[in-house]
Amino acid sequence: MIPLRDENPSSTRPGVTMAIIALNAAVFVYELTLGPALREFMLDWGLVPARLSIALHGGESVVLVAPTIFTSLFLHGGWMHLLGNMWYLWIFGDNVEDRLGHARYLAFYLIGGVAASIAHVVTAPYSSAPTIGASGAIATVLGAYAVAFPRARVITLIPLFVFIRIMALPALLVLGLWFVFQLFTGFLSLGFGAQGGVAWWAHIGGFAFGMLAMRLFGGTRPQASHAWVE
Repeated sequence: MIPLRDENPSSTRPGVTMAIIALNAAVFVYELTLGPALREFMLDWGLVPARLSIALHGGESVVLVAPTIFTSLFLHGGWMHLLGNMWYLWIFGDNVEDRLGHARYLAFYLIGGVAASIAHVVTAPYSSAPTIGASGAIATVLGAYAVAFPRARVITLIPLFVFIRIMALPALLVLGLWFVFQLFTGFLSLGFGAQGGVAWWAHIGGFAFGMLAMRLFGGTRPQASHAWVE
């Protein structure tokens, strides 16, 4: 399923969401200018679980390695990686920002990204592959949206073999199925060793953190009537 948009208007301009998207795009454009130096750039600024694990055991300065937990959230491996992440953030981020307020939303996004990164490091502590991308932080936003706006309708593209259908589905169903898929592939990845590819457990950890933190932030208060579209 591919979400196209939601029927859940926000009452404020999503300035932080727009700024995050712009920053990710700007960093990616910079990546395109690096040429052969891109690999070293990713190793320096991406989150390498093995490097962080070594640092935590005194083998390297934690001060030098810890910032990669944040910088990795703004790196992407290609146009599709970037566009896919930013598309999900654009659809679901505005309402979460509207609910939390701009400053709390920014803190929520960054802390969620850290939680997602930690979940990945815990499940793949010896991986030498740099982890990059905003998907862990965005998974936090998805978890928050599922808690705060479970009945909001999401216009979703559903490919059925050679047929394509577009349906309005409850957000809890769309995001719940997304999370179940992450869980399935996450546990499957543990059986084969998580040394590269998709950081499934960053998605799982981010989504779970988002659901829990949104409840703590008071994100379950009743929605305004315009946001409930049945």
